[in-house]
Amino acid sequence: MPEELIGKVSDYFGKIGVVAIELTGNLTVGDKIHIKGHTTDFEQIVDSMQIDRQPVPEAKAGDSIGIKVKEYCRGKDSVYRVTE
Repeated sequence: MPEELIGKVSDYFGKIGVVAIELTGNLTVGDKIHIKGHTTDFEQIVDSMQIDRQPVPEAKAGDSIGIKVKEYCRGKDSVYRVTE
């Protein structure tokens, strides 16, 4: 499936399983993302996301968002939106 680079992981909060992402593209709840890095490689659906601890349905380039992830991530991992 084709993928579009939409951001980079800026931080990972292990205790709560949340990743902070600096977006360079747009992202909407329900989109499928692929997070890939040196040791990271998984896909998941975005169930919810937050900006400044407030839930939002979509985010645009330049936003810093937080999403819950199912696996460990590292700073500078790449975030791709999977397109069908």
